[in-house]
Amino acid sequence: MPTPVDPTSTAFLVAENRNMPMHVGGLQLFTKPEGAGKNYISEMYEQMRSVDEIAPLFLKRPRRSLTTAGQYVWEEDDRFDIDHHVRHSALPHPGRVRELLDLCSRLHGTRLAHERPLWEAHVIEGLDDGRVALYTKIHHSLVDGVSAMRLMQSVLSSDPEKRGMGAPWAARPPATRAVQTQAEAQRNLADVPMKAMRTALGISAEAAGLPGALVRTLNRGVRNETSAVSLYAPRTIFNQTITGSRRFAAQNWPVERMRAIGKATGCTINDVVLAMCSGAVRSYLIELGELPDSTLVSMVPVGLNAKQAQVASAEGGNAIGVVMVKLGTDLSDPAARLRSIHESMLEGKRALSSMSPMQILAMSALGMAPAMLTPMLRMQGVIRPPFNLIISNVPGPRTAQYYNGAKLVGMYPLSIPIHGMALNITCTSYDGHMGFGLTGCRRTVPHLQRLLTHLDDELSNLEKAAGA
Repeated sequence: MPTPVDPTSTAFLVAENRNMPMHVGGLQLFTKPEGAGKNYISEMYEQMRSVDEIAPLFLKRPRRSLTTAGQYVWEEDDRFDIDHHVRHSALPHPGRVRELLDLCSRLHGTRLAHERPLWEAHVIEGLDDGRVALYTKIHHSLVDGVSAMRLMQSVLSSDPEKRGMGAPWAARPPATRAVQTQAEAQRNLADVPMKAMRTALGISAEAAGLPGALVRTLNRGVRNETSAVSLYAPRTIFNQTITGSRRFAAQNWPVERMRAIGKATGCTINDVVLAMCSGAVRSYLIELGELPDSTLVSMVPVGLNAKQAQVASAEGGNAIGVVMVKLGTDLSDPAARLRSIHESMLEGKRALSSMSPMQILAMSALGMAPAMLTPMLRMQGVIRPPFNLIISNVPGPRTAQYYNGAKLVGMYPLSIPIHGMALNITCTSYDGHMGFGLTGCRRTVPHLQRLLTHLDDELSNLEKAAGA
């Protein structure tokens, strides 16, 4: 029986158009298990498509008509075709990572068909080093980006000898509450931008009327004195109307290198990640002759421990919010940029720590509202953007994971550029490495892969500046 689509998920279905596909994706790289035969990848694909029962989430498709009074409802696809959703692809010669990223870019730029359940998975062979790639995408009306990644991880194991593990879309018994709680704790941090984005699409009088700390922070935001909300981001090439074509670039670096910089400078690993992104974006914009005089601003999800930050929370635990971080792109010295980012993060956290969880979400929504309303009202280039890009850092598994003996050796998220925000950087830590996934509009953000070189250079620059 059809069920109504909740308003927040409806917002993603309505906002979607040819130039703004509203799905999130993920790329995972595996090495074959020892003794794997020449048909291993074909067998892996067959195992993934030969599923006895599909989980309900993966059978849902949206529909609206006169009979639903124009409202979206979820209904089960009674003609579900697994071959449409699970596909086997091969890279052209020479099968480098470059060809893999090109394929993922094309796949990520194609809208999911609304007449079918809103997801796809591609088992990809042809890499010259023999690795297997899996690219998946799922509509944001169904799950957020990190939830999609956790769905993929739910079939992984730390045991390299374990076999018989099913596909992520196969029906399984419900997870235990302990597992669910752990997954929720990991998911919440990167879910903030989308929760805030959804709330920003319909800010209520309740949110707008919240008193006290929120109002004080808003007043400071108007005077450009806080990092909790931004009203002063400069216009950049990232903040304009985008096309539907995508470019995806990905690479990882050892977390230990970032930890050493943080230890030497009194900063967090997340500060170092932001500094890497700041320096890379600065160098990239200088190459294009597009670096503005004032600093770029990034929206960054953060977790606040309620006890440490003295957040007013009846349940304790973690409060989650977003901080508008001044990236210091107007500073030429890597050490100065890192200090600026560290101070900006501290200021934003201090502002959020004086608010309740409800106020934090309202502040996040108010910060997101201009980013969402500007493209909806077709005002790109007319008003200044509230921020220039989103940079998220999501913790992943700390130990090596396996899928039926195949070792997971790389994990990279693909996100959603929107009009007025053509670049999104999402990072995921896994097994001692930090994987950077950069998703951008192919036309608006030219030569996106150059940012990977700049990220590598900036990490070395930070090490030199910190003496790490």
